Amino acid sequence: MLPLLFSHAAVADSGSSITNPTSVLSIFLSLLLVVGIIFSLAWLMRRFNVTHASSGQMKVVASMVAGTRERIMVIQVGDEQHIVGVTAHTINHLAKLETPLSPPEPLSSQGADFKEKLIKAMAGTLNPSVKEGRQDEK
Repeated sequence: MLPLLFSHAAVADSGSSITNPTSVLSIFLSLLLVVGIIFSLAWLMRRFNVTHASSGQMKVVASMVAGTRERIMVIQVGDEQHIVGVTAHTINHLAKLETPLSPPEPLSSQGADFKEKLIKAMAGTLNPSVKEGRQDEK
């Protein structure tokens, strides 16, 4: 079908009239391609759960997988924390926490802890006698 679209005769006659069967076919296929791209992007967004970021009013404090499509989550709304059950079809309020859980640490502070531990571990493995021995070999 593509050779039909790009044939010499189709290019020569395409400027003469929009009712040309080749130009109508070309327009239809282009429209079909655009609609297909829109549907595939919508499917990808739904598949990978692309959503807008929260405004800071609500946040997930903790989450636990309870089944293949079920989760138990602790969400914080203002100063209150609630436990909710989330399935593929419903969201149920399970309880309100009397003593709130502490929010998880940001990833940047966890990375700093790892960096400090790595520096200490590397400093402990390279003792001065090993360093001197390596300099003598050179």
